[in-house]
Amino acid sequence: MNNKWRPHTTGIVIGGLVLILVALVASYMVRNFQPSSELRVGSGVFSVQLATTDADRLRGLSGVDHLDANKGLLMIFDTEEQWGIWMKDMKIPLDIIWMNNDKKVIYIVTDASPDLGTSKTFKPNDSARYVLEVPAGTVKTAGIKIGNDATFTVPEAQ
Repeated sequence: MNNKWRPHTTGIVIGGLVLILVALVASYMVRNFQPSSELRVGSGVFSVQLATTDADRLRGLSGVDHLDANKGLLMIFDTEEQWGIWMKDMKIPLDIIWMNNDKKVIYIVTDASPDLGTSKTFKPNDSARYVLEVPAGTVKTAGIKIGNDATFTVPEAQ
């Protein structure tokens, strides 16, 4: 048996490592370079990442270990519907705020537990176009209530 290292083996190993590196960089860029916006609601001012695609909305904040008090994720849907939100692969509790096409708060869930996973889907009673996910406790701290108007800008295509 010949255990000699061959030049083409080196090429395969290097090629595989390069592919892994490219995949990691692409994953990092997708996760950290989503479009963002400033969102104001209640007394809160938040820097939010925008989830404008099905994949971004499905991923949501899954896997996030920590979310600063002034950060969040704004899911932007193409139409107003009763969009359901679950806690799949979540690691932190969230407050979830639904807003209609006029950016008016229509429904709120506070302290949604990451332990719920997919066992519970939260849905508003009325149709919404925007869903904001922020750290648990934010609704109380920022005095966010049903009927509040939010201000933010979204990409032109939305």
